[in-house]
Amino acid sequence: MLFDSSIRKELARSFGATLVVLITVVMTMMLIRTLGQAARGSVSPSDVMLVMGFTVLGQLPTILTLSLFVATVSTLSRMYRDSEMVIWFASGRGLISLLTPLLRFSWPVMLVIATLALAIWPWANRQIQELKVQYEQRSDLDRIAPGEFQESANGTRVFFIDRDASKEGEANNVFIASSEPNRETVTSARSARMEVRDGERLVLLNEGQRLETTLDKPGLKVSEFVEYGTRIGSTSAASKEDLSIKSRGTLDLLQDSQPAYRAELGWRLGLALAALNFVVLGLAISIVNPRAGRSGSLAFALFAFVMYYNLMTVGQSWVAAGRLGVTAFMLALHGGTLVLGLALLAARHNNWSLRSLWAGKKTA
Repeated sequence: MLFDSSIRKELARSFGATLVVLITVVMTMMLIRTLGQAARGSVSPSDVMLVMGFTVLGQLPTILTLSLFVATVSTLSRMYRDSEMVIWFASGRGLISLLTPLLRFSWPVMLVIATLALAIWPWANRQIQELKVQYEQRSDLDRIAPGEFQESANGTRVFFIDRDASKEGEANNVFIASSEPNRETVTSARSARMEVRDGERLVLLNEGQRLETTLDKPGLKVSEFVEYGTRIGSTSAASKEDLSIKSRGTLDLLQDSQPAYRAELGWRLGLALAALNFVVLGLAISIVNPRAGRSGSLAFALFAFVMYYNLMTVGQSWVAAGRLGVTAFMLALHGGTLVLGLALLAARHNNWSLRSLWAGKKTA
């Protein structure tokens, strides 16, 4: 009981500290990335915190898996370094006996990772996509901020308005620069208002001037108008785009046999299986020589984590391209990693080595 409780308490402390640090780093990176998307016009500035929150929520399976792996390696490495492992081994505890308290501590975390990967991951991606689609489907006038030059959604127009706060849907001092394949126009007006005619949204410009230049003809056409209308969109909502593969539910992926859907399903299941493999690997590779450096095992663990996830990404692309089946990929990567971790654990538990095996073979 003392053996199990002492290990789980230290694992909890290490896991909590690592999780806080990783979430802080990821939130900072996602905030910078989301602000960049808002500056490019892909995300509404008012939705920056929502998009960042959903993005971090979608990345939580990876964060929790890395935190669990780092906590396992750092805790066991400290026990080796402070000679606590020697005491436990001398009291009759073998290396494999450490697997039980590790799994007792990590199974709730594994359950959370599986839930996040199979249910929360597609939900968070769906929310992000819906926010982006809603912002992209807004009319050009709705996208304009008062006192700022703003490009339209398709990149063919540049707007500037001085919005009148007294009346909604009206603006003063309007400037519109439009670029077409063979024509460029510049329109300015004293005021503008929005109207709906025959199911189309129109901007009616009042008391303005229009300059039109044809690229393949010389000259400039100048027109003055009392009222001029231009279409900016339709009142009927545009049909929603098909949900991306990452936004589809896990049950939908199970019912579809397309390679791309199988690849996404293998990725989600792989996130859940990776946590178990990293616990076994963490126990197998956590060995520290007190006379050597303290960060060797942790650096090797981070390298193994990066390599494992890169293999998952490569395998996902292979499955999506139809070069490999999802079952074969999961057995090769996740099953092979589990077998390798258990083999290393058994070798260290029984003090097997190539030299001892060779000496035993010669003696036989």
